[in-house]
Amino acid sequence: MAVSSKEIETLPLHYTQRDSTLINQDLAPTTPAQRTWSTYNYIALWFAMSMEVSTYMLASSLIAGGMNWKQALGTILLGNLIVLIPMLLNAHAGAKYGIPFPVFVRASFGLRGANLPALLRAFVACGWFGIQSWIGGQAIAAMVHILWPATSHMPSVLWACFLGFWLLNMVVVWLGVESIRFLQSYSAPFMLVMSFALLIWMLRKAGGFGPMLSAPSHFHSTASFLHFFFPSLTAMVGYWATLSLNIPDFTRYAKSQDSQIVGQAFGLPVAMTLYCFIGIAVTSASTVIFGAPIWNPIDLLGRFHQPFVAFLAMIALLVATLNVNIGANVVSPSNDFSNVAPHLISYRTGGLITGFLGLAMMPWKLMATFGNYIFGWLVGYSGLLGPVAGIMVADYFFIRRTRLDLHSLYHHGGPYDYMHGINPRAIAALVGGVLIALIGLIVPSLRWLYDYAWFVGFATAAVVYIALMYKVIPEAEPAQPALKGAESIKGMEGEEI
Repeated sequence: MAVSSKEIETLPLHYTQRDSTLINQDLAPTTPAQRTWSTYNYIALWFAMSMEVSTYMLASSLIAGGMNWKQALGTILLGNLIVLIPMLLNAHAGAKYGIPFPVFVRASFGLRGANLPALLRAFVACGWFGIQSWIGGQAIAAMVHILWPATSHMPSVLWACFLGFWLLNMVVVWLGVESIRFLQSYSAPFMLVMSFALLIWMLRKAGGFGPMLSAPSHFHSTASFLHFFFPSLTAMVGYWATLSLNIPDFTRYAKSQDSQIVGQAFGLPVAMTLYCFIGIAVTSASTVIFGAPIWNPIDLLGRFHQPFVAFLAMIALLVATLNVNIGANVVSPSNDFSNVAPHLISYRTGGLITGFLGLAMMPWKLMATFGNYIFGWLVGYSGLLGPVAGIMVADYFFIRRTRLDLHSLYHHGGPYDYMHGINPRAIAALVGGVLIALIGLIVPSLRWLYDYAWFVGFATAAVVYIALMYKVIPEAEPAQPALKGAESIKGMEGEEI
């Protein structure tokens, strides 16, 4: 059933009459006027978020770790096709009901229990915010060094650039989510052009694709390759593990379910594979040109002797980093922090909290080496978020068959109150999934569980949750209350949205 604009537009007013501890303007279901994101916007979202420095470094780290270009590209493509599955599954509720992630997760964890997975995801996003701010600061510092070479040995310049870029992010946060859509719509084509320009430049320097992609794999046996491949694949999935949870924060603005499905199914794998190929090719070329793989593009651009080219490339890096930092690392944790106390914490306040926690997580240490980045940061936090994704998918599709009581998500006393607002079965499944996924850090003989952290956590938590909830038959979803100026809210649950 199609959604009536008249019906949805009255929804936020209706829900403001409910418990102020469960809703504010940012957490309320979206209105038709807010449903402005088309298929292009979602394609642009993924191109903008994929075409940035941490994605490039994700690909280049595989080359630095010993893979050849075919192995690296295949690992990246497989990882992104895998993570696309939970991405689209969790996106469905956002487009159908117009709700953000912290509200959606109330259905499985409870009205109060939802704060636990929301905060887990928020703290990971804070770490990413710090990492992206650090990368942006490095890019600005590199531009300063190009213009004024005398500053290249002044550490204070790097720190000043880092804090300046962090402050720029805070300004964009203050402007709101629509500024993100504006930036991404125009920056995606720009980044694509600039990325190909860098590839062509390095292609000429290396003497063609032959020398550029001729580096052989450093693995001399299947066993040694698989030992590196599986944790790398987990890292590829873990790279977007945060977005696979909070994608409803974006799909709640979709014009239709088809808009977000088509946009994401095309945008994510294509953008990631394309941009990662550029990172792989350029890193391979750096081996030919400089004698060693340079996995950090900022270090690579710093070796150019053409100031104009390097300066233009650094501007491209800044635009990309700003886009992904706001889109992926501010919108969602801001909603998550707001969910803890909606009457006290707005989206803007949540964004400021995200920014300061990002500083506190010392991103310069997380990005010290490619080993810290891949096997420490990416694989580690995937073991925390994989179980949350498993529970969300199991609850929405297997337990509730995609039907939610929208009224009760914002009101105490309904089916999502469980035990004092907490679903102990979800908590038990989450704890079990995290423990099994991360136990390999403590028990060396079980290290393989950590190498598969996201997969192990996802599967374990999903199976445990379904087993615990199997005999807990969900209450029949009550009819939605009638709204002033509309016959009912039934259309809100139609299949088109």
